[in-house]
Amino acid sequence: MPTEAASIEAVTALNRFGLGARPGDLARVAADPRGALRAELKPERAIVGPDAAGSLAGTAANLEAAFAAEEARKALREAAAAGAFPLLLPSAMTGGSPGRAPPQPEAAIYRAEALARFRMAQAAEVGFVERLVGFWSNHFCVSAAKGLMLRASAGSFEREAIRPFVLGRFADLLLAVERHPAMLSYLDNARSVGPASRAGGNGRHGLNENLAREILELHTLGVDGGYGQDDVTALARVITGWTVAGRDGRHGEPGAFAFDAATHEPGDQTVVGRTYPGGGFGQGEAALNDIARHPATARHIAVKLVRHFIADDPPPAAVDRIATLFRARDGDLRAVALALVDLPEAWSAPPTKMRSPNDLLVAAMRLLGAAPANPGPMLGGLRLLGQPLWEPPGPNGFPDTAAAWASPESMKLRLDLAAQVAHGARGAGADGTADPLALLETAAGDALSPETRDAVARAESRQQGFAIALMSPEFQRR
Repeated sequence: MPTEAASIEAVTALNRFGLGARPGDLARVAADPRGALRAELKPERAIVGPDAAGSLAGTAANLEAAFAAEEARKALREAAAAGAFPLLLPSAMTGGSPGRAPPQPEAAIYRAEALARFRMAQAAEVGFVERLVGFWSNHFCVSAAKGLMLRASAGSFEREAIRPFVLGRFADLLLAVERHPAMLSYLDNARSVGPASRAGGNGRHGLNENLAREILELHTLGVDGGYGQDDVTALARVITGWTVAGRDGRHGEPGAFAFDAATHEPGDQTVVGRTYPGGGFGQGEAALNDIARHPATARHIAVKLVRHFIADDPPPAAVDRIATLFRARDGDLRAVALALVDLPEAWSAPPTKMRSPNDLLVAAMRLLGAAPANPGPMLGGLRLLGQPLWEPPGPNGFPDTAAAWASPESMKLRLDLAAQVAHGARGAGADGTADPLALLETAAGDALSPETRDAVARAESRQQGFAIALMSPEFQRR
């Protein structure tokens, strides 16, 4: 049996840094809570394996399938508008037998990607790497709600541009994110045309500053990072030509990243005090590399990481240590993650962070041992609680403070969902007789308060006991 101190540190490791305990995890992690976190920081832990991925395809293949389905739907609409009988459409166009509506592959792709993500969360030994994936995916967010291209690519964006880099260099992560088709589509850079470029006089599109603005305001320097509107405009010019190859394949494999020299703004550009000579794609690459190393970027990232893992009001000393290390180690994100584990505040701060809907449902899934076979219940729960997967309300992502998730309405929804989960948990345990209090003890250990223990023990039924356990402060907070 672990000592009380070791048990409480194991709970901190599993909840503050991880995704919550599965049965047996608490005793295993209690042997060396910090060591369990450090041991998980291996790049291969972030990659979606074949057991979780199934037959997931890459972004280009997903977008090509979505493009084809969109063409089929367009043809169907045009035929209907012309008065043609739908049954006259050939089966190749409709994706099935004559007259059937064309399929929506983007919806199937979204669900498959979601299932892979949930399976990775269930299988994680602690969940530290998965929490880092979630943090960076929200920091560099895109929204599947914007249209079929994003619906088909939001999941592969996380899988291709986030996961391989969460333990690498921030500059590499930044470049992978900003040139990914999902980001270029979400923030409209695929349609941005340099005013003085060869294509600039066609009148179809002009310079679009959306991606450049969010790179500086949200992704790197932060709103108080010392840049101005001139920097936004200059960076927007620098990354003109960064686009997505269309379905005609003129610029490359349909759905893949492409650099279109005809839309790239020629000439030198000055961004945040540095001048970048004209030179095509390399101009933008150089600018992003420098912005990634800017002191304001280090501080902006440090504040967000400390807020996410420790407290809504980030301790200044902790922020200073993370920002200093970020700069000293050239944005080495594995070193930054290790430094988070070594922060004294990480082990002394009370658990005042409210679990986000995603963290809450994943923790319940892990506690109850419910390996997902169908993403539907998790997706439905996330939507009910206000955090639909890969659908943030804006480019700044979902909020990361307790106040955002602890309103009276939010807590009522959590209570309703806890009752639903508890109803489905009646058969939890190998023999279907798992005790709610015993199960909660596997997640909270010696951190479980006498009040919560008494409330669960006094429940009138196992179902009510599970609901109380899921709504307890020890389960709702981390």
